[in-house]
Amino acid sequence: MTMEKTITITAREGGDRVDALLARAEEIRSRSAAARLLEEGRVTLSGEAVRKNYRARPGDEFTVVLPEPEVSGLAPQEIPLDVAYEDDDVIVVNKPRGLVVHPAPGHPDGTLVNALLAHCGDSLSGVGGELRPGIVHRIDKDTSGLIIAAKNDMAHASLSAQLKDRSLSRVYDAIVHGGFKNDAGTVDAPIGRDPRNRQRMAVTEKNSRPAVTHWEVLERYERYTYIRCRLETGRTHQIRVHMAHTGHPLLGDTVYGGRRDKGLETQCLHARGLKFIHPRTGEPIELWTDLPDWFEQARSKLGKPME
Repeated sequence: MTMEKTITITAREGGDRVDALLARAEEIRSRSAAARLLEEGRVTLSGEAVRKNYRARPGDEFTVVLPEPEVSGLAPQEIPLDVAYEDDDVIVVNKPRGLVVHPAPGHPDGTLVNALLAHCGDSLSGVGGELRPGIVHRIDKDTSGLIIAAKNDMAHASLSAQLKDRSLSRVYDAIVHGGFKNDAGTVDAPIGRDPRNRQRMAVTEKNSRPAVTHWEVLERYERYTYIRCRLETGRTHQIRVHMAHTGHPLLGDTVYGGRRDKGLETQCLHARGLKFIHPRTGEPIELWTDLPDWFEQARSKLGKPME
């Protein structure tokens, strides 16, 4: 059964695009949801379907037919979570290494999303898609650290916008092979699917997107370097690809050329810091997490830091 809602556009709202106006409705609440309704012909004006770029006139009355909510096939699972921050709008989790973020082929359950559904209940946002409710960004299975999820559509829209305009800041600590001449630098190189291996990403000009990683040296060792990276963009495997591109693959990252030296088999990458603007209050929130034990153990096996 569908539900019908009539929205009246007032004189004050005349001239706005209809998708922007619909996004303000409590039952829709996002521009992407409004766009889907318009594309599916669920929005009419005087019995005619409305295009999303239509600019409303004062007094226009739109009829919006809302579909029944989709029932997600995801099951809540009681998986322990290390919650770094939580309120009614957002939740930040310190993800352990080995936990997949959202279901995918080969990982139908036991994911962070399953855990969040159990922890947050019905409040979790669905804007990220049926299999990715609330997820704004993701980190790899073998990467640990801070990841943020939205608990409602308003928060999801705000955080997604911050991710797009690069005001949502993410900082990672990593151990890489080799040494650097400089103490800091920037890798500005586009990333796309590796044309020779579709399972990997690569620095490439073909079907790629801009990618920028800023790095700085924290500690130097004889054969390795402990660095901190700040993402300006958020491409798949960005730090792993950029470090390999510079000739300094992550320790333990065999996909991108990092050896698993004896006793150092772990991919050494940890999402250490996260900074964002709270979607409701507008206040900046900055969070940091300690290095996990496995990362500290890896550092202890590198030998004595160089002066």
